[in-house]
Amino acid sequence: MKEIQGEEASQTQPNSDNGVVQEVMKLQSVQHLLEPVLEPLIRRVVKEEVEVAFRKHLNNMKRNGGKDVNSTSRSLQLQFLNNLSLPVFTGTRIEAEECSAIKVAIVDSLTGQIVSSGPESSAKVEVVVLEGDFDGDEGDNWTLEEFKNNIVREREGKKPLLAGDAFLTLTRGIGLVGEISFSDNSSWTRSRRFRLGARVVDGSDGTRVREAKTESFIVRDHRGELYKKHHPPSLSDEVWRLEKIGKDGAFHKRLSRENINCVKDFLTMLFIDPPRLRHILGTGMSAKMWEVTVEHARTCVLDKRMHLYCPPGSQQKSGVVFNIVGQVMGLLSECQYNTIDKLSETEKIEAQNLVISALQHWEEVVSFDDEASLTSSVKREISNGTKYLASQEIRGFDYAQPSASSPDIISTIYSVGGLSGLDDYALHGYEQALSYTGQVTNSLICDTDITQTFCNEDHLRYFDSDLQPQSLGLESQADLQTAVDGFLLQRTVAVQAQRRWTKVFSVLKWFSIKRRVKEKFRGLQI
Repeated sequence: MKEIQGEEASQTQPNSDNGVVQEVMKLQSVQHLLEPVLEPLIRRVVKEEVEVAFRKHLNNMKRNGGKDVNSTSRSLQLQFLNNLSLPVFTGTRIEAEECSAIKVAIVDSLTGQIVSSGPESSAKVEVVVLEGDFDGDEGDNWTLEEFKNNIVREREGKKPLLAGDAFLTLTRGIGLVGEISFSDNSSWTRSRRFRLGARVVDGSDGTRVREAKTESFIVRDHRGELYKKHHPPSLSDEVWRLEKIGKDGAFHKRLSRENINCVKDFLTMLFIDPPRLRHILGTGMSAKMWEVTVEHARTCVLDKRMHLYCPPGSQQKSGVVFNIVGQVMGLLSECQYNTIDKLSETEKIEAQNLVISALQHWEEVVSFDDEASLTSSVKREISNGTKYLASQEIRGFDYAQPSASSPDIISTIYSVGGLSGLDDYALHGYEQALSYTGQVTNSLICDTDITQTFCNEDHLRYFDSDLQPQSLGLESQADLQTAVDGFLLQRTVAVQAQRRWTKVFSVLKWFSIKRRVKEKFRGLQI
């Protein structure tokens, strides 16, 4: 057995040696084939890189002007202090953000401080147009020749590319660019973009001041301004001013068919019925486009006015508070104002439905200057002991349309005393008794006289004995008296005062008659 294994091993050893030799021969043949191809390629790449590095070194030497690196001379540069307002259109003044003038300053590149003294601080500067792809090297450096070579001139047969006063003089190191505008768009250049550049035209003391340049931007023809999007949009802007909605495009036409013509209409539908708005725009507007459009619309600046709507027939004395575009801001319930973040999901749905009703009955909506005026009105009503909504205070207790659902103290008495079905005819005689000529010559006098007549505690005995202060949401008899006093002391115009006192007198008279009938009925039973 050992002899057989030895023979097999001796046969295997020559085979492995032959494989190694063959691999070496293959590598040598490949090397002979590739060496003539790779060597010139590698030499060319290395040569190009060396030339580029050497060229940069020469440029740095030119910038230093042959001076020693440790020279004490300052390194100065121009700098744009603010960003341009975009987009830029031909024939329109080039401005900085917030419609301000473009500022150029000369600064010390080592410290970053504005040079406010010396001859450089009053240098003359020229504003030029540069190619949009002019960047300089990694350190944002360039030579004077490179800067000049990237200045864009007007096309043949065209007006100067930069119209207006392109020169300015620095004052204490800072200058403002005057009225300048582009006469041509940037679509014909190699990068299809422009930059603004600034250079000193009267160098002082032979010191080079490095030029300044802005970020690249596109210049469009003036007619494109007609389709410009507004940031932020205003409520009165046409709806196509919103992002992703083109003028006379498919989305614009769909919205117009649904009477959504301006940004206010768009926002109102967004807050009232967002699924319907999404359906109107259709599947052609992707989810991403929808998000962009909605986000743009939400940047619209709204005024602080608040609107209050109290639905007719509300037994809870509740109302909804919303803004000009139908966004729910809060809910008013029993003279308690709760903001939207304090409402439950059910209350939010209820408030949303009330807003829809309010938009359909806008004549019933009461406006406030802001949320503070709304809350102060509610607090004032609570302090007076009354539980009616602040909207009736603004309307001045106008009883031109008497209703059992009116959220005021009279309607409360009607509902508690069982008089919600009281016929106006029953009060007609009393109204006539107070309507003769000469009785009401001055609302203030009228209020004072009737207050002296009715505003005393003795007349409260005409109310039904079942009528308690607690049934009106008051804590004591004194609170009831305070509520009546506050009601009687309200100042309105003469006609409104007359109608109010007619109602008060009629209600008191009704309770007096009812009380007497009950007493007689009890006497008969006995």
